[in-house]
Amino acid sequence: MPVLADLQKTMRDAVVLGASGLESLLVGGTDPRARLAIHQRQYRASLTSALVERFPATVWLAGSSLVMEAASEFVRTRPPSRPCIAEYGDEFPEFVAQRPGASAIPYLKQFAELEWHLGRLALAIDRPALGIRDLATLTTAALSDAKVVIQPGVHYLQADWAIDELISLYLSDRAPERFWLQHSDVWLEIRGVRGRLHWTRLAGADFTFRAALAAGESLPDAALLALQTDAAFDPGQALLDVLGEGLVVAIHSEHLERGGV
Repeated sequence: MPVLADLQKTMRDAVVLGASGLESLLVGGTDPRARLAIHQRQYRASLTSALVERFPATVWLAGSSLVMEAASEFVRTRPPSRPCIAEYGDEFPEFVAQRPGASAIPYLKQFAELEWHLGRLALAIDRPALGIRDLATLTTAALSDAKVVIQPGVHYLQADWAIDELISLYLSDRAPERFWLQHSDVWLEIRGVRGRLHWTRLAGADFTFRAALAAGESLPDAALLALQTDAAFDPGQALLDVLGEGLVVAIHSEHLERGGV
């Protein structure tokens, strides 16, 4: 008799991957394999439906047929690797953009990525933010290696299509007589908290600075990257802006007595 972990893996592989090895354990009824097939179909159908429901705007843009076929294949070839279904689908924008017919929509991947992050960030909860006064606790030495922790509900997304205008059109639920999607660089700061969402276009240097901070770069390194984008970038003002917008929840430095503020 297999141990529980082996039995669970065999059952999982049979339902998720359609693998063999479970037949000898199926008992009862006239055709236990038919009952297993019901579970296999239910697994695929429910997961495909859950995935498509995460991308209603992408369905609106690309059509239900393309997205449904992509979702079905995605579920078959890339089953969930984490227990939370809400985290499933982060690789789907790239996957659907590679499907036959998707090449006619060159901005599909970026649009689906934006939708994914909007759905993810809508569930975020803000943490207490630091203010400008907290800078008074930082010495010059502390600033030399300081790392900023950005609110968990913030994401930075760069695109070369005006996908923010397109998602706004979808959310407005209106059909203009004419819409021209611009092919131009767009740097977006997306913020969500407790079901509320908004996004802002940033200048390239500001985007580089904030995205670098969010990725864990130190203040000096983030400022250097931004200055390489625009020599007129003002690191001090940029830091004040980030604090003033309530985006910073902590500042860590080896030169601070307790490691951070």
